[in-house]
Amino acid sequence: MGIIGWIIIGIVAGWLAEKVMGRSHGLITNLIVGIVGAILGGWISGTFLGVAVGGFNIVTLIVAFLGACLLLFLLGLVKRRA
Repeated sequence: MGIIGWIIIGIVAGWLAEKVMGRSHGLITNLIVGIVGAILGGWISGTFLGVAVGGFNIVTLIVAFLGACLLLFLLGLVKRRA
């Protein structure tokens, strides 16, 4: 997948995760959360579920969204402790 595809998936996944998790961030933060969430979600799905994710499709978006939600949840736990 090209860099434009990663950016689009990242922004959409980050924005969706932000809405579901009740956060309010900007476009750049959504992009970062979405891309890191995609990496996290892809690693979890490949390592623990045995499902390889790739390409520009709905499965990739769902995995990126779930990874972004997990990332925001974990960051919230860390922030609460500090």
